[in-house]
Amino acid sequence: MSYTGSCHCGAVEFSVDADIPDEAISCNCSHCRRKGFLLTFVPGEKFVLKSGDDNLTDYRFNTKVIRHRTCSTCGCQPFAEGKDKDGNDTRMVNLRCVPDCNIEALKINHYDGASH
Repeated sequence: MSYTGSCHCGAVEFSVDADIPDEAISCNCSHCRRKGFLLTFVPGEKFVLKSGDDNLTDYRFNTKVIRHRTCSTCGCQPFAEGKDKDGNDTRMVNLRCVPDCNIEALKINHYDGASH
């Protein structure tokens, strides 16, 4: 099974070769907290950017290892790119940008990113 997501205006679309998760991470770092992200992490090879690469801008902060990808038209950030602890490509998908995800049914796991 797979799921799809997009930015608000639809210029950026992606798919993930996995089921929609039943859990999400809510991080309290300054960036995630302000944007209200609910995140899931997926291996890079399971993520396909279907459209909009030329419409994305990058934002990096703190250690600058995460490439936050933002639609230059609507300002929405549907995903970010980085590496997992083993150095593998990973994507951090904002589940709020996945229309078929039932946000209210997600088990929310809190992460203390503010302390890192």
